[in-house]
Amino acid sequence: MKLSRLSVPQEPRSLPLMVAAAVSPMLRRPPMVQAAALCLRDGKNGCEVLLISSLDSGRWILPKGWPMAGRTLAEAALREAWEEAGVSGKVEDTPVGVFNYTKCLRGNLRLSCDVTVFPVQVEALANDYPEAGRRRRKWVPPQRAAQMVGEPELRIILLSL
Repeated sequence: MKLSRLSVPQEPRSLPLMVAAAVSPMLRRPPMVQAAALCLRDGKNGCEVLLISSLDSGRWILPKGWPMAGRTLAEAALREAWEEAGVSGKVEDTPVGVFNYTKCLRGNLRLSCDVTVFPVQVEALANDYPEAGRRRRKWVPPQRAAQMVGEPELRIILLSL
């Protein structure tokens, strides 16, 4: 009696698709890390949030940037608040949340970024700071800020204030 090999029917593309599915997660970059300053003050009608315009599209964002050598993420957030918005104040070491967004770099390179958000109690707002004249600043209530920003997870953070 001759034994025949069992054949498993396969679609011609199933093996390449299986390999692609297995390898794809290994080739995907993990999100980059950034720190943001949630700049707060007591306004006439309660808590207010400082939003700034982005340099590229002009959309409303929080001051944020990359980690800095020799600084904690909270300290980096406070430094970004100074450079981008002229903010001096006290930053809390405990973040209030994290949101994700896609950063577009030169050459249309896109990076996924996880941004840790640190509250900053604003003590002073300077008119002369590194990015003065390149960005707009706007104080708004948290509910209005949530309507103005584009990132859904940031909206949730703002609405929780």
